[in-house]
Amino acid sequence: MESSVSGSSEVRKMPTAVEAKIAPSMLSSDFANLASEAERMVNFGADWLHMDIMYYTLHGPDRLIGVNLQDGHFVPNLTIGAPVIASLRKHTKAYLDCHLMVTNPVDYVDQLGKAGASGFTFHVEVSKDNWQELVKEIKSKGMRPGVALKPGTPIEDVYPLVESENPVEMVLVMTVEPGFGGQKFIPDMMNKVRTLREKYPELDIEVDGGLGPSTIDEAATAGANCIVAGSSVFGAPDPAHVISLLRTSVNKAQKTV
Repeated sequence: MESSVSGSSEVRKMPTAVEAKIAPSMLSSDFANLASEAERMVNFGADWLHMDIMYYTLHGPDRLIGVNLQDGHFVPNLTIGAPVIASLRKHTKAYLDCHLMVTNPVDYVDQLGKAGASGFTFHVEVSKDNWQELVKEIKSKGMRPGVALKPGTPIEDVYPLVESENPVEMVLVMTVEPGFGGQKFIPDMMNKVRTLREKYPELDIEVDGGLGPSTIDEAATAGANCIVAGSSVFGAPDPAHVISLLRTSVNKAQKTV
């Protein structure tokens, strides 16, 4: 659904409770020096550290759903798991924003809770039958629940999770197909962000994929306040400047969108 103010000069306010949270994606960091990379990002001004947790499958990238339910696979890549989270937690007090791209996220709640994860974001595509139990379990382990959706998933699919008596506390709108870093930002996903912001003014809305200096204004103006950025931060000559730029754009949008 398009924003009712899209394409017009009407100005609406985002609530002051919605704060900018800049989350460098550790998928783009030097894994051989993960602890020092985490410290570097925090010193540069990062609010969160985004941790992509995904597992390898032999299915191609065009078949990310409907995979073998016994293997925990959701996307065609292998990255960070609970042992890495536990190791990193020993070296940082930062908020570890964990995005699980797995088929059975409930299987990872206990181990990630013990490992020290701060946020646990699961995909709605694989949790339609057990999300209420999943949210309850996530909270019981002291983590903040979030729900993510792929570019092809209707935004309406997350409404029940936000409106529940025991709701998720963040929605992650994927602005690329999950599973690979360095992809190009999909502008059409901003329609989902605008719809969410209008419907849930105080909700944390995260965007992930292709975010950087050239795309941040579009995302921030649409209403995103939690910004995941990988290569645009880690590959920059001055990462601190990029983090500051992302934050400034979000803060400006809060006053003018």
